[in-house]
Amino acid sequence: MTSLPPARILAIETSCDETAAAVIENGRALLASTVASQMELHARYGGVYPEVASRQHILSAAPVVEETLAKAHTTLGDMDAIAVTRGPGLAGSLLVGLNLAKGLSLGSGLPLVGVNHLEGHIYSAWVYKDGETPPPEPEFPLLALLVSGGHTELNLMESHLKYKRLGATRDDAAGEAFDKAARLIGLGYPGGPAVQKAAEGGDPDRFNLPRAWLEGSWDFSFSGLKTSLLREAQRIEKEDTPLPVADLAASFQAAVIDVLLQKTLNAAREFGARQILVAGGVSANQPLRQAFLGQREFPVNIPAFALCTDNAAMVASAGYFRFAHGQRDGMEMDILPTWPLS
Repeated sequence: MTSLPPARILAIETSCDETAAAVIENGRALLASTVASQMELHARYGGVYPEVASRQHILSAAPVVEETLAKAHTTLGDMDAIAVTRGPGLAGSLLVGLNLAKGLSLGSGLPLVGVNHLEGHIYSAWVYKDGETPPPEPEFPLLALLVSGGHTELNLMESHLKYKRLGATRDDAAGEAFDKAARLIGLGYPGGPAVQKAAEGGDPDRFNLPRAWLEGSWDFSFSGLKTSLLREAQRIEKEDTPLPVADLAASFQAAVIDVLLQKTLNAAREFGARQILVAGGVSANQPLRQAFLGQREFPVNIPAFALCTDNAAMVASAGYFRFAHGQRDGMEMDILPTWPLS
């Protein structure tokens, strides 16, 4: 870290339904962060409505950037580069943020740096609020578990910007599975928080829901678990008895966490990781955090709750490390929804 040049980065994130901007210094010290959430807007649809998300980004993006610069007591002219999420995500949403970043770069002459959204989630672990005592940086090699609405995967991170993807979901991502499970048992959107809240009063051992271990692979699968939950709910409904929502939610949540924890621990052992990093929206799940922090075999780094869901601080951090290692992107940069970590 000390060998890298100092730099202040403005970042923009619009990959899904949050319009976000942040200013970060030297990849870690967060000077300001703003997130304009569309959660209530999409709740009526039971999920993100892409066209609505894009239109809302258009309305929110410029004001969010202005607010962030004001909160950081700085100006665009004080920045060293502009970072922006280039994918993966919703194409229309990504275009709004990318075009705004291009315009700011072109108008100011500042370098432009494209950031992979998943890489941003990993780098959320480096971020702390300016003025706080800096926590230790994560240590390499580390095993990064990414758990979000659209992605569940294991990456071995050997040094900055160097990744080896070990496995990913073959069907539903963990966050997607939570959303679908919530709908199956009559809970609201977003499913993750709804399932967690319902599970607080439930018995996680009442229903013996399956775990897809996929022996010999570091991949994940949650579609079978979702189907088993559906069949349990249908069986109970046929008996004309009240649906035990709390027990179903607790059993489902326990099954997801069990697989995520055990496969991550096994991979960390196999590849000699010094630490485990858990990031992405599902890492805000309290029982998941407790499960990982409760084991004593590996140190675990989980970002603060505010940095788990989509935000621009993580994009600014990843953008800093890419900028410091010489990456610059031109105006021809386009959205690449399937652009892998590399």
